Amino acid sequence: MKRAGNRSEMPWVALFTAPWLLSFAVFLAYPMYLAFRTSFLQVNFLEPEKAKFVGFGNIVQVISDAVFWRSLFNVIYNQAIFISLSFVIALFLAVMLFEIRRGAAFFRTVYFLPIITSVTVAIIIFNNLTNTNGPIQSLLVSAGLLNEPVNWKFTQWLPMPILALFNSWKWFGIQMIILLGGLAGINEAIVEAAKVDGAGWWRRLFSILIPQLKPQIVFVLTMNLINGLQMFSEVFLVFDLEGGPYHAGLTPVLYLYKTGFKDMQMGYASAIGIVLAVIIFALTNLQLKLANRG
Repeated sequence: MKRAGNRSEMPWVALFTAPWLLSFAVFLAYPMYLAFRTSFLQVNFLEPEKAKFVGFGNIVQVISDAVFWRSLFNVIYNQAIFISLSFVIALFLAVMLFEIRRGAAFFRTVYFLPIITSVTVAIIIFNNLTNTNGPIQSLLVSAGLLNEPVNWKFTQWLPMPILALFNSWKWFGIQMIILLGGLAGINEAIVEAAKVDGAGWWRRLFSILIPQLKPQIVFVLTMNLINGLQMFSEVFLVFDLEGGPYHAGLTPVLYLYKTGFKDMQMGYASAIGIVLAVIIFALTNLQLKLANRG
């Protein structure tokens, strides 16, 4: 009877999964196939009929491209600051909201507001606030913390830390909600028993709450890494396609966009995408192994 029931349900399973499978094939699988195939070609975007097969030549060129490695260093530098800052803020606020009872819903809403703000609008406002004529730098100069306004977009090492601050403000709310969901699943009897045994707030945090949050922490850190390596909108709206002087604001995806749609070298752009995908896969697996070790 079970087999007959399962067979009768198969048409419904196919019906409800078909839209997802179709969108996966059209918008993900097929573009990935095209990118992989194009990475073996030397082809101009405007003259596809003159495509020339170069084998792994594009991949080798990407691996030896100093500009690509500079762009990769930029996002890793950015993510080292962003992940450290946003994760600490998100964890601290999640624990605070878990501990308090009154007003928690209001504060959750307030902290989540940056997530629903358009990245385009937010980065334009942030850029106006932090430029040389903006109120933030004027306040720092008047307080004596700066001798003169600094055009951070034209320095060698400031763009990525500044953008990390912006991203921390923009995305800490979603991390907080994920961690708060993990905290809601913890057995309160364990926490109460720790209080009865005299465990202080810090002891409960590091001995009970954080160990219980391991799945959520691993998920948050992994998604931060993947999204960070694909950073595009922020730098595209603030810098030129070169990433500013010294390529200080250049990211791999911005470099891919410039190569494909400005230089019209779609084969080399596809190779950049393939190499970046391999790097993301390798770093993600390394992070998962380190997080799950022991």
